[in-house]
Amino acid sequence: MVKPASKNDDKVTSISAGKTLPKELLLKMYRDMLMIRRFEEKAGQLYGMGLIGGFCHLYIGQEAVVVGMQSCITKDDAVITSYRDHAHMLACGMDPKGIMAELTGRVDGFSKGKGGSMHMFSTEKHFYGGHGIVGAQVPIGTGIAFAHKYRGNGALSLTYFGDGSANQGQVYESFNMASLWKLPVIYIIENNEYAMGTSVKRSSSTTELYKRGEAFGIPGKQVDGMDVVAVREAGLEAVAHVRAGNGPFLLEMKTYRYRGHSMSDPAKYRSKEEVEDYKEHHDPIETLKKKMVAGNVASEEDCKEFDKEIKAVVATAAEFAQASPEPPESELWTDVTA
Repeated sequence: MVKPASKNDDKVTSISAGKTLPKELLLKMYRDMLMIRRFEEKAGQLYGMGLIGGFCHLYIGQEAVVVGMQSCITKDDAVITSYRDHAHMLACGMDPKGIMAELTGRVDGFSKGKGGSMHMFSTEKHFYGGHGIVGAQVPIGTGIAFAHKYRGNGALSLTYFGDGSANQGQVYESFNMASLWKLPVIYIIENNEYAMGTSVKRSSSTTELYKRGEAFGIPGKQVDGMDVVAVREAGLEAVAHVRAGNGPFLLEMKTYRYRGHSMSDPAKYRSKEEVEDYKEHHDPIETLKKKMVAGNVASEEDCKEFDKEIKAVVATAAEFAQASPEPPESELWTDVTA
């Protein structure tokens, strides 16, 4: 087991130039990113075994984005994203067993085995999907922000979408309404550079996506999405802006996925050298690990123990999913309408 936290663990630790963070927060962010990595690796394995059907989009390489942003908000804030969504569910605190059961189409999944990889929800955790239509979650996330403002509950909406969605018309309709009504929404562009397979340099006339809100009076910022500390810092700035009643904020997270767009994508449009460079020099988990070891937040042995414990949790989730029964045919006719 990992050694228990010492009495000094509540003290802040220097993690990079000019930045200090509580030890316990750093450890949590590290564990959360590692959980996402190991969960996604297992999901890829189950897909290869034929236990996950349909589409499956993995988040490996992008872990710092969702973990950093989640550290900035409260349990009452809402999260909505696209079909690359397993990480967002885990970051929201959804049970890995229920997520894996849904991936495998089992009745104990969060959508009773009927949503699969791209369509599962948890109203308890304020997670509103997983959406398979490119950009469709952006107006929905904007609507959730409208509901928060209407109710006056002080909550905000984190609305994630990718660089491929950034050219969709409904995105700009949402920007316009959110700005007009000063809605509490943070738009997060997870720019992993390739959308489905076309480089953003070939698909977007302007590649500085954080400027896309300028025409609507929405401030934006470009962030190193491979550095969880940088993500958190930018996230806190955006959250403060929105909670102060100033309307929406746009964050462009420059990140990178190691796998193809989905499990059926061999990703031949990228060079092996490019992918390996990101893995070797920009990996978000290894980057934070090096900082923690250098700052005496955790040792190499601690990190090995974290990994061992997390792998056990993921293995248990996979076993639970495979033991869960498939939904009965009668479930075809339930939950069709609210």
